[in-house]
Amino acid sequence: MNVRVLGISSCFLFAAVLALACSSTSKRSGFGVGGDPASDGGQTGFATSDAGNGSACAINNTSAELDKDFDGDGIPLRYDCNECDPNTNEGALDVPGNGLDEDCSGTPDDEVFECDDPLPLVAKDPFDAAKAMGLCKKADPKGTGWGVVDAKWVRPDGTTLTNFDGVGILRKLGTNAPQAGKSMLALSSGSARDPSDPGYKKPISHNKGYTSGAPPGYPKESPACPKVKTGIPHDGVALELTIRVPTNAKSFTYQQNFFTSEYPNFICQEYNDFFVAMMNPPPAGLPDANIAFDQDKNPISVNNSLLEVCSAGTHGGKMFGCPLGPTTLASSGFEGHAATGWLTTTAPVEPGSEITLLFAIWDSGDGRYDSTVLIDDFKFSSEGGNGVGTLPSFPK
Repeated sequence: MNVRVLGISSCFLFAAVLALACSSTSKRSGFGVGGDPASDGGQTGFATSDAGNGSACAINNTSAELDKDFDGDGIPLRYDCNECDPNTNEGALDVPGNGLDEDCSGTPDDEVFECDDPLPLVAKDPFDAAKAMGLCKKADPKGTGWGVVDAKWVRPDGTTLTNFDGVGILRKLGTNAPQAGKSMLALSSGSARDPSDPGYKKPISHNKGYTSGAPPGYPKESPACPKVKTGIPHDGVALELTIRVPTNAKSFTYQQNFFTSEYPNFICQEYNDFFVAMMNPPPAGLPDANIAFDQDKNPISVNNSLLEVCSAGTHGGKMFGCPLGPTTLASSGFEGHAATGWLTTTAPVEPGSEITLLFAIWDSGDGRYDSTVLIDDFKFSSEGGNGVGTLPSFPK
């Protein structure tokens, strides 16, 4: 999982920085959208300053006013090697391949995007889990650079995790491979293992025997099952990440693939497992802080319209069309059950802000008939996107 360019993903294009030279109005462009990237026409992406000769920014690092922010990027001159360009400062992500030094490291294009090989199967260091998702950079809590400020293994309610059966860094789950790089994060209410891995347990019978609280607002009913009272979380695991957003990013995306052994026999019941991705501060307009849901606001579970990898049929009074068929369940331990296939979630962020993400999965009501989620290909984008949403990923 991990080659992450603020650039091209399966469904999002990261436009490269258009930097304005301090001494003139000429522009240096990189990857454009809807135009020739070598011309002035390919200028979509980051906004640029119109400052030129004689402007306040042109004094750059010769100024004695080190705490002034001339280009309005939120980073004062003392941490900004180019006060003419709001996309260049110590808090920016260094976009690869454009020859520019956005992060003021002194070397253009030196951002690290490959960090998930090798990583241990049992990731007791939560920063390894972040690397498996594609977040390579660890940020100084007192600094200005972007990256993962803090990482914790917790239960869904934020209490400390002590059982690590449900966390893993996998190179495959059956026929399902990472979406970028060589590894992906697995979280499970059972064992987060491929059937060929040591410690694997069958998902229909692995009860780890502990309970916990739920994230704020949960447990709750899926809109698809309004009369069902959801049980308390059992065997839950969660990864909590605090991330400082790059100053040149307006949104992020990540991919997930949810597998559940509850299909086809347990539909709209108190025992249905949940996967949520809780974001704080939450994007506007959501019923809660969860950003992973279908078009009807159902969290990711067996009661979700995005469950498309299965054998079609009517179960629990609901029709499952299963347009992707059951093929990718082969050798995963979930044969005869169901998965969503790879989904891409996107959410807006405030450039340079700090966010917390809680990726959590749990059994409801009891600890049997487990579910597993794969998480991979996390990246930031300069595009603002269209709010929060989860859709099937484009094929690689």
